[in-house]
Amino acid sequence: MGSETKSSARQRRKSDKSNNSEQDVTAKKDAVTNGDENSKQRRQKKPTARLTSYRIWTRLVIVAAVLIIAYFTSSRDKERKFATRRESIILRAQNVDCSPEYLSEISEFNSCVPNKCGRFVTDNLVTEPEANLLIDLAKKGLSFGGGTGGVSILDLHSGALSKGKGFINIYTLPEAKGFLNEDALKAYKIIRRKIAKAISDKFAIDVNAIYLTHPTFISRIDNETAKTVHDEYWHPHIDKETYSSFHYTSLLYLNEFHRDFEGGRFIFIDENKADNRTTLSSIEPKRGRVSVFTSGAENLHHIEKVTQGTRYAMTISFTCNREYAIADPAEQKQAEKK
Repeated sequence: MGSETKSSARQRRKSDKSNNSEQDVTAKKDAVTNGDENSKQRRQKKPTARLTSYRIWTRLVIVAAVLIIAYFTSSRDKERKFATRRESIILRAQNVDCSPEYLSEISEFNSCVPNKCGRFVTDNLVTEPEANLLIDLAKKGLSFGGGTGGVSILDLHSGALSKGKGFINIYTLPEAKGFLNEDALKAYKIIRRKIAKAISDKFAIDVNAIYLTHPTFISRIDNETAKTVHDEYWHPHIDKETYSSFHYTSLLYLNEFHRDFEGGRFIFIDENKADNRTTLSSIEPKRGRVSVFTSGAENLHHIEKVTQGTRYAMTISFTCNREYAIADPAEQKQAEKK
């Protein structure tokens, strides 16, 4: 019994040691397994973190690129609508600094110097019947000629009418006799006086100090291909450089953007050299609308290409220099009768 008991005790101790060893091995294996899994998780987390950081950085770069592109495109060539065709404008004005050359030249005529240079638009000067008379006159007069390059003009004072690549005198055409009727002449004279008064009021000058000057003309523009340099009306220009007698320019629109033609908007170009940016102020023509501006470099402008239909307008120009004054056609006609 005693030996059996001792033997049994030794066997139990061996069994316990064996079990403990097995448990230790199992625990070590579990630790290794858990360690491997934790290591895998750490290895998986690191690439995910790096990928997230990469995506954030990429998005920031894309946003920055978009902002830079927007700055160097849209912000440097910004358009503001000065007058749209759907508006009915009593008076809308923009003041700009007079160019040194314009101010120096016009200063020779004390009562003609504007308080501020600029431009204005109004739909409140010309009545519908007056505008209708002039558009009818324009269409009838220009029907006796017409340029080949998309631009035709009719000067009611000199009689110059576009014909092919040159000009003819409409007043020498037997078939055109009487096209300039009394009602149209009367309407033209009234409009010219109302525009002169508006210039006087807006720029604070003496209405008797400005005179009608040459050229004052009707223009017709369509989408025909330009044939000569004179047909390329869309280039930016300064009126004072083109016509030295001009001090104040006015435009009377005789038909409507979007309804009668596409393109053909009038665009003022304001360049800010300090930040190298340009602002475009657009005017959409409509029948009876008048725009007026000082004729110096402060009002650089152009007309957009007409892409469809036909655009009619009338340029009525004024000078401060009496030497360049002309009579309006109504007065010329009366003088001829005498």
